[in-house]
This record gives sequence, structure tokens and C-alpha cells, in this order.
Amino acid sequence: MHKKIIKGIRPTRIELLKLKKRELLARKGHDLLEEKRDAMIMEFLRLVEDFSEIRRMLEQESVQAFEKLAVAQMLAGEGGVADAACAVPDRGEIPIRARYIMGVPVPVIGTRPDSRHPGGRGYGYTGTTAALDEAADSFDRLLALALRAAESESTLQRIAQEIEKTKRRVNALETVLIPQIAATQKHIESHLEELERENLFRRKRTKLLHQRKATGAEGEGGDERQVD
Repeated sequence: MHKKIIKGIRPTRIELLKLKKRELLARKGHDLLEEKRDAMIMEFLRLVEDFSEIRRMLEQESVQAFEKLAVAQMLAGEGGVADAACAVPDRGEIPIRARYIMGVPVPVIGTRPDSRHPGGRGYGYTGTTAALDEAADSFDRLLALALRAAESESTLQRIAQEIEKTKRRVNALETVLIPQIAATQKHIESHLEELERENLFRRKRTKLLHQRKATGAEGEGGDERQVD
């Protein structure tokens, strides 16, 4: 028991009351963390399904995009496709913000501005083919899916880290702190009971000594009357 008790706590009734309140808070915290852990696991499983679907769409779109690129290269030549690609203007940085899932910050990755508006591709329609436009559209969709996949994967990683952290906290409360508090309470209660027994024994002994003294005084007084 002495190895499990919390060190530095005096065995008094005040400390015992404090420990009882502390145990109550620890158990409430344990229950709340368990609820959070279970809710996050359910959310994690839902996100895994979404991520699997995004990955499937990403792989499918990737195959289609490179097939369309091959067709465009056959019609316009690799040089023509390369020239069209170099003509595409910079559409700026990809915006990233944060949102929260049960207190966990996860990224929200935006998309680039749509390149399909007039002039958005940078190259003219003369000298290019429809196959090149189709390939460009497919790669735009591929990029959007890749950004969604990155967002989903990052979210899964952060949720998984938070689940693991919450599990460690639950285990620490369940296997370390709460048992330590309970053991310390028992230690203090045993100490207080021992003090109570000692006090009771002391009171009984003091009472017995007083009774013996009183009996002895009466006996001496009786002997004096007989002598007179």
C-alpha cells in the first residue's frame, strides 16, 4: 500500500476530505474522456470510409487523366502539350484554414480558382485540340481529388493522434491516479482509526487510574475513622 499512496499528503481528516473530492473529479474526468474517446473512434471510422472512397475516385481519375493526356500528345505532339502547359498562368496559393472536430484542429484545404473560364488556361483555342482541353479538365479534377485526399489523410492522422492521447489519459486515470487516491484514502483512514483506538485506550486507562485513586482515597479515609 505504501508504494501506491500519494507522497507528501498528511494523514488528517481535512486531507481525507480533499482526497474524496479529488477522487470524484478524477472519476468524472475519466468518464468524460472515455466518452470522448468512443465518439472520436466512431468519427475516425466514418472518416476512414470517406478517405477510402476519395482514394478510389483519385485512382480512377488518375487513370483517366493520363489516358486523355496520351491522346492529347498523340494529336498535338509532346511539344504542343508542353507549350500549352507552359502557357497556363499561376493561379495562386492553395488556401488552408482550420476547423475543429471535438476540439481537435484539422486542416481544410481549399481549391485553386477554376481554370476553365475564358483565358484561364493561358493558351488559345487555335492550334490546340479538344483532347487537350479534356485532358486539362481531367487533371483539374485530379488535383481537386488529390487535395481532398490530403485533407482527409491529415485529418485522420490528427484524430488518430488525439485518440491515442485520450487513451493514455484514460489509462493513467484508471490504472494510476484513481488507485493511488483510493490507496491514500485507505492509508489515512487506517491511520485515523489507529489514532482513535489509541485515544480510546488512553481515555479508558485515565478513567481507570482515577477510579483506582478514588478507591484508594476512600480506603485510607475509612482506616482513619477506625483508628479514632
